[in-house]
Formats: sequence, structure tokens, C-alpha cells
Amino acid sequence: MTGGGRESEGGEEEVRGARRIPGPRGAADDLDLASVPLPPLPPPGGSAPDEAVPEQSQPASASASGDAPESDAGEPEPDPGPGPAAEAWPEPGPCPEPEPGPEPEPADGHPHPAAPEPEPAAPAAEAWPEPGPGPEPADGTPESPAPDPLVSSAPVALPHQVLKALLGAWALSACSAEETAAVEDHLTGCAPCADEALRLRDAVGLLHTDGSLDLDPTLRTRVLDGCFGRRPARIPVPEWAAPYDAETARLDALLRDIGDSEWHAPVRLQWFEEERRVSRRTTVAGVIGHLMAVDGLLSAALGLDDPLDGGKAPLDPTERTETYWSATRRPPTRAVREPWRAQSHELIRTASFAGRNVAETSVSYGAFALPLQDAALDRAFECWVHGGDIADAVDYPYPAPSAAHLHRMIDLAARMLPAALAGRRSAGLAGPAKDLVAAGAPGRSLHLEIEGHGGGDWYIALDSPAAVGAPERAVAQVALDGVEFCRLVAGHISPVEAAAGQEGDREAIRDVLFAAASLSRL
Repeated sequence: MTGGGRESEGGEEEVRGARRIPGPRGAADDLDLASVPLPPLPPPGGSAPDEAVPEQSQPASASASGDAPESDAGEPEPDPGPGPAAEAWPEPGPCPEPEPGPEPEPADGHPHPAAPEPEPAAPAAEAWPEPGPGPEPADGTPESPAPDPLVSSAPVALPHQVLKALLGAWALSACSAEETAAVEDHLTGCAPCADEALRLRDAVGLLHTDGSLDLDPTLRTRVLDGCFGRRPARIPVPEWAAPYDAETARLDALLRDIGDSEWHAPVRLQWFEEERRVSRRTTVAGVIGHLMAVDGLLSAALGLDDPLDGGKAPLDPTERTETYWSATRRPPTRAVREPWRAQSHELIRTASFAGRNVAETSVSYGAFALPLQDAALDRAFECWVHGGDIADAVDYPYPAPSAAHLHRMIDLAARMLPAALAGRRSAGLAGPAKDLVAAGAPGRSLHLEIEGHGGGDWYIALDSPAAVGAPERAVAQVALDGVEFCRLVAGHISPVEAAAGQEGDREAIRDVLFAAASLSRL
């Protein structure tokens, strides 16, 4: 390329050193002009010959006038920068970085107008070189910085110890969005932290004020079973005394939680006598005194001290209670709790040391007698029933016994029903016997089906207490919920109110339901 003496020294060498541009490109908006270095400006005094410069794709008229060509949409194309007319310059392409130097003045002596800044290009799928600082405006005001890119939603990279320390805040939903994403991403790959996070989330559920903080009623049994499983007791509590031990402990836990004033809360005790409901009004402390007085029957059978006056005290439970209440000069207070609990502990301890033979020891209730193992079960039943009476008076939750213990209480009531039915028949309160059989032979029976908690099936002999209930001789069937049946036996609901499914002999069904209610007493 020849300059014909029209170019100054050094300018021709710079033009000759530039790489030759390939053929014409497409539209100018396909190129990120901000990342392409500009070619050196020509020296004043002329321009390179036309044959040495390839033609541009832009129209000459648009470049000569200094206006950028418009696209099809009518928007002006960005100008690559100040320079001479388009016919004197090749299209911008990949060129080497020129040496910095003073910018030569144009040949016509007039300064070039400042070119408008190019529009920022949209981010492409592949990485683009980071643009450098753009030129300052002509008035010297610094250009405002470009807006920050959008914050990524990817989790931040945090070390294990930091993420472990954030588990508590994460369980309480107190982490920021970035910390939450980082913790949850970490939990997918760290099993120890995932287990800890699960325990913390469960613990957060206990902080809700609308939840009950009362302990699980089976917690004591499970803890004792675990302890005895690891180291069995040298002298274990007899199996037949376990319900009494559990129910006295549950009632004692209720009494420990109530205040002094609640010991004087009114409690109404209810039971059935013959065909009518009877009630007696007392206090929480009076109920505990009643339990202690009747438990004295078991103490006397085991040779322990009777809380009443030894052998002079009556044997009937109702008379013993009235004797105790009348002997108390002042209304009983919470001071009655300690002697009652000490008495129950002594009963269980003595029965445990006495061995197996003591289970058959007879305990007299005046009008009837029970072996010690059944008497302990009877006392466990009454302790649960009166514990519910106290809980209702002081507005305290008090669930039913465990299924195994409740099943044994229902079994005791079912075994007592034939004798109770015979007693009502002797008093003229039940229908006559229809089919007498020899003792031990299968007789006419009622199928008692107990559903739900502690349920099972029992066959009640209808005509004689010495007969044996048998499925093949069943003439009627009654279905009751376990807790509902116990409330009927305790005298808390009448036989008419009991929600019972009935089928078969109506007279037999009525006699059995009223016999169950007659088992109740003070």
C-alpha cells in the first residue's frame, strides 16, 4: 500500500502493520463494540487511497453525514466511535492493541464530535470479556456505574461448622434466604446434620403455646420397663399388683401438681343403689381420705396397721368412709396425701416380699370377700375412677389406664356379674332363672363384647353363678366401648344411658346392664 507522500511519518508504518480484514461482516449489532479496540486514527493531511481500503457495508451517505444507520425496527445503530467517513475506514475487526500515543488532530482542523456511548449488549450464553471503564462524557462528569447483576439463587458456600451452627436458627425459620438454601443443600449430603435438624424441628413443635405440656401417661411405664430391662429388680412387684402400683402413682402425680386451694375443690361422688343413682358431695382431700380408709382392708389382710381403729372399724367400704370422715375434727387438707401414699407403698412392698402365696389371701368387704389379687385390682379401678373425679373438679387431663390394665379391670367386673345378677334376682330386681344347670356346666349366656381400649369377649352366665358361660348357649349380645363399660360399672352413667349395641333376649340384656351398674359403691 502506497501513501503517495500524503501521510506523515509513522502513520504509514502503523497502517502497514495492521492485519488485513476479511470480507464484509453482517450488521453492526452482531458485535460487542465495547470489547473491540479501535484502530489508530489517520494522520492529518489526507487519507489512504481508495484501492487500499475495502468497501464498508454501510451506505456512504449515512457515514458521511455522521448519522448512524437505522435498523429495520427504526432504531439507530450504535456508532463505533469518532473517526473519518466510512469510505476511509475498514469495518472493525479483530486488531492488535495499538500503542498509546497522542491523538492526532483531524486534517480539516475541526474537532470530531463525541460519539454516543454504545448500548450495553445483552448477556449471551457464552462468557464475554469483562468491559473496561468507558470514556468520560465531554463535560467531565463521571459516568454512573452500571447496575449490579441479579443476585444468584444458588446457595452460598459455607464451611461445615458454620452450617452446623445455623441449624438452630434454620429450625426456627430465622435464617436468611441464602443461609436457608445453603443449610438445606448441606442437609442432603450430611447425615449427622440431617438427624440433628430433624430433632431440632421436633423440639420447636414443643414451643407452641397451644400444645399440651403434660407428659405421656405411659411415660412412667416405659421408663420403668427400660430400667428393669437393663437391670431387673431383685424383688419385682407381682404382676397382679402392677395395676394398683400404676394407678396410685398416676393419682399421686396429679395431687402433686395441684395447689393448696384446689384440695378444697368440691367433688361429687356417684354410684347406684338398687334402681336409683346416689351421690355424695365432698372435697379432693375427702376423696383421698376415702381411698385410704378402704385401702385399710388390704392392710389388715396383710397384717399391716389399719388407718382406722384396728379391728373395731367396720368392714363395709361405705361405713368405713363415713367413720373416717366423722372422726376427722377438721376438713382434711393436703396433709392427707403423705399417709395415703405411704400406705400404698407399704402395701406394694409387703406384697412383693410375701411371694406368690399371698395372692390368694382373702380380703373381706363385709357382704362379700375377694382374694388379694382381685382386691388389689378392685382398688386400682377405684383409684382410677376417683382420680377422674378429682381431675374433673380441678380441670386436669386424666386419661384411661393402659390397655393391659384396663382389660384386667373389665375381666374382674365380668367375673363378678353372675353373682351380682343372682343377688338382684334374690331381691326381686331381675327376671327369674329359665334354665338351671349343674355347677360347672354350660348355661344360658350373654355375649359381652367390649370394643376399643382394653377390649375382648366375655360370656356371662345368666341363670346361676355356678354355671359356665359358653358361646353355643348365648341368647343375647351386648357391645360396649371399654371406657363406657367401666363408667357403667362405676355408677357414672345409668344402664339406660349406656351406648350399647343390643341383640337377642331383651330381658337378659336389661338384667346384665343393671347388674353391672349395681357393682358400683361409694
